[in-house]
Amino acid sequence: MEKIIDESQQGTSLVLEQKTENTRKLFIESYGCSMNFSDSEIVAAILLKEGYNTTQNLEDADLVLVNTCSIRDKAEQTVRKRLEKYNAVKRINPKMKVGVLGCMAERLKSKLLEEEKIVDLVVGPDAYKDLPNLLSEVEDGRDAINVLLSKDETYGDISPVRLNSNGVSAFVSITRGCDNMCTFCVVPFTRGRERSRDPQSILEEVNDLWSKGYKEITLLGQNVDSYLWYGGGLKKDFEKASDIQKATAVNFAHLLELCAKTQPKMRIRFSTSNPQDLTLDVIETMAKYKNICDHIHLPVQSGSNRILMEMNRLHTREEYFELIDNIRRILPTCAISHDIIAGFPTETEQDHQDTLSLMEYVKYSFGYMFTYSERPGTLAARKMVDDVPEEVKKRRLDDIVQLQRQHSEIRTRAYLNSTVEVLIERESKKSKHEWSGRTSQNTVTVFPKEHYKIGDLVNVKVTDCTSATLIGEAIDYALD
Repeated sequence: MEKIIDESQQGTSLVLEQKTENTRKLFIESYGCSMNFSDSEIVAAILLKEGYNTTQNLEDADLVLVNTCSIRDKAEQTVRKRLEKYNAVKRINPKMKVGVLGCMAERLKSKLLEEEKIVDLVVGPDAYKDLPNLLSEVEDGRDAINVLLSKDETYGDISPVRLNSNGVSAFVSITRGCDNMCTFCVVPFTRGRERSRDPQSILEEVNDLWSKGYKEITLLGQNVDSYLWYGGGLKKDFEKASDIQKATAVNFAHLLELCAKTQPKMRIRFSTSNPQDLTLDVIETMAKYKNICDHIHLPVQSGSNRILMEMNRLHTREEYFELIDNIRRILPTCAISHDIIAGFPTETEQDHQDTLSLMEYVKYSFGYMFTYSERPGTLAARKMVDDVPEEVKKRRLDDIVQLQRQHSEIRTRAYLNSTVEVLIERESKKSKHEWSGRTSQNTVTVFPKEHYKIGDLVNVKVTDCTSATLIGEAIDYALD
């Protein structure tokens, strides 16, 4: 089932625009969340100015970078295997340099560089502007590391290079860091405290994307609903702001409205939301503007109040239900997706049943489900025993996945014989004669190509479906 599998662990080779005067070659891969892929676009822009064109051939690279994720152990193991591959190539081409970027770089720091000696440079998520200096250090024969966390870096002044782009959809980063200290999560330690980007720079990026032909953007942040611009600085310091700053502050609902009004023909998505921070004014803004997509990714992690407390999630099961009810009332056509962790420390069979019953209440359109893996440095790793046996974790995960399959099929079958608007993004993976795109609810839809092209917004009559995909026939161009 396409959207039930853990897509966040899949790596993608990225292709950036070329400059004829550039003489060096860069190979860059990204793993993990959408923010990592967005960050790689920032890195590509910085290195393009430093004389690096990209290559899809690892063996040709002068510089190899992997942008990493630390949120689960599987992600780190995948990256380690890639590093083994890089170093095998490096033994043949000793001039090639290898670097680790992102959350894993920040977490492991000198271990990769000094103890294991498998990379030449290590760069944390807030230090990408220092890449030119770090590369100079490497070229002079010295190891280089910068994993310092920033209180104000947002990369708002850098125009990203759109990597491996279909020319239709793009990421726009609006916040960095996270203040929510969930006990299982490394993000606050690897990406620092929450700070928001100047809304003017966001709108300028949105306008630039529209002028280049992009039809859809996704506003990105570890917790987009925490977006708060009051002139710069950490969100936690907002109470110290002046009365004028507070009166003119821009929150996420306001930013969402600004984006929708600035480009009324551009589709707007956002990710990710935290249940404790998603407010009614955000939902009401979504309902007000047709170009804001009807989809909310709303990680719940567990359906058990006891486990939610152990996770330091600042919402209860009942509060989550109330939020779901408000979304259904204000946005009846909205799709809701989730993240769920199976086998968190001390999780009992009753806790697991609570999660399943919560899923039954919501009947999510799709979700991302994982077994718990202990992340060094988190409160859960320091204070809790990973006491749920692996076979129990896997069995509970299978229960969750199977139930989600049922709910996904219920949600897709509800579209049978209806007409949906689909933005064409690419050729179907299964047939060169069909297009693939997404509805406002983020449901993949395939249909015969006919005379339509990538980037078109079309009305599709749904004639069949799987649990994850709508199948139909285009009947006309959708009205702008």
